[in-house]
Amino acid sequence: MSIREDMEQRLTAAFAPTALEVVDDSNSHIGHAGHDGSGESHFNVMIRAEAFAGMSRVQQHRAVHKALGDIVPRIHALALDIGNV
Repeated sequence: MSIREDMEQRLTAAFAPTALEVVDDSNSHIGHAGHDGSGESHFNVMIRAEAFAGMSRVQQHRAVHKALGDIVPRIHALALDIGNV
């Protein structure tokens, strides 16, 4: 399973999102720090879920990082676009 697929599964299980898009943007960073040529190093995530209602931006980011668990240390960059429905 790819990291992108693993991220999608974990985020879906944790938040039951109404919208989720996980984009592997690694190829846009070839030659930059953190890109070792193997791919799956840079990701953009857009997620919308009721679970984020009432959370501060910091709490939302922490919740996503917690849901992703051991994936986070294995990637170089993670851009998050989080919102409640």
